[in-house]
Amino acid sequence: YSDYFLDPFLSALEGIGVKPRIIDNYLSYKEGKYTDYIKIACDKRKEIKQIIEEISGRELTDEWYPYNPIGSDGSMEGVKVTNYEWPYIEWVDNKGVKGKSDLRKGEGKLPWRIDWAARWKIHGVTCEPAGKDHGAAGGSYDTGIPICELLGGKPPEKMVYEWIQMKGKGPMSSSSGLTIGPIEALEIIPPEIMRYTIARSKINRHIDFDTGETLIKIVDEYERIRDSISSDHETSRMKKNRDTSDGALRLSQIVPDIMPESSKIPFNHLSLLAQIKSDDRDIWSSLKNSGHLNDEPSEWLKDRLWRMKNWINGPHFPEKFKITVNEVISDEVLENFNSNQKEYLITLGRKLESCEWNNVDIVNVIKESLNESGINGKEGFTSIYLAILGKESGPRAASLILELGREHVCDLLSTMN
Repeated sequence: YSDYFLDPFLSALEGIGVKPRIIDNYLSYKEGKYTDYIKIACDKRKEIKQIIEEISGRELTDEWYPYNPIGSDGSMEGVKVTNYEWPYIEWVDNKGVKGKSDLRKGEGKLPWRIDWAARWKIHGVTCEPAGKDHGAAGGSYDTGIPICELLGGKPPEKMVYEWIQMKGKGPMSSSSGLTIGPIEALEIIPPEIMRYTIARSKINRHIDFDTGETLIKIVDEYERIRDSISSDHETSRMKKNRDTSDGALRLSQIVPDIMPESSKIPFNHLSLLAQIKSDDRDIWSSLKNSGHLNDEPSEWLKDRLWRMKNWINGPHFPEKFKITVNEVISDEVLENFNSNQKEYLITLGRKLESCEWNNVDIVNVIKESLNESGINGKEGFTSIYLAILGKESGPRAASLILELGREHVCDLLSTMN
């Protein structure tokens, strides 16, 4: 049962470069690592009961025991301890079956609040951040600290973190179905962006996240920090902010201090290519032409494109960023263009027929056409997007025109004549 949920989680951790040392708690009980602390807990039952009641505000029954034996049906639910004499505990389960368990052989376990405190002692834990539910006043962290000391251990310093929330929907919760699993997330989100999402956030503030527009904003921020250059004229506040951002960027890398080539290709640009080019070879060719790729694509880059296509073709990609290229300009769009917009698109099409086919020259042609037609930039770009995509916004116009190719764009704009 536990492996069913644990294995995907461990795979996801491996995907983001986290390699934990796994300690099986069940085996720890079976191997007797908890034995000494079970004895202390049972011998000092009243002291532990008092700690839990005073700190948590819970009232425990007089029959409560700091040990949950396994009943006749393999469950610990409803099993009551009737007698304790080391190293055995006697019990009766909810079916009326009586039994006896050896506390040295893992035939049960400590309740959560005591089990956690015992783990700190057994494994020498010096730092363990906990979610705000465990870290709340009277929660399991607060009771764990004195219980750990009673067991002879030194508890870690209390550190509490906020939850990750699905933006506009509240905290992630598997019970409510409001969640995205780690494997599903990694099928669409680059691992360094997943790490950056955590590293950029203060521990005491919740993280608003979704796999749509928020993801795009986080990637834009990541790329802006990655590509920024420090200045000798930075104020102390600016330097502090830069140091914080650089720290988050450094912690986001799977391999420290190594920036894979795939992360240097703008996220939005790869999104554009993945939507307008069906063949991966055309995408690699385009990246070489634009100077983003100097050699054959690495496995890193192929992996990035795979995630991008999963995102685009899945349910999480924002509708407003989806691209469908027109083969012809619809009559509805044509009818809504005013005379200045039509003149602008005709001028743009004419200039595109003869300009050098690169991003810089296409940007210049767009500006020249705006100046000659006498319309403002917003109206001009809206006209381009309506003509090519059938909607009022889209990716960078010059990049879109460049990647679609001279023939397709000029043929499309020629219908304005």
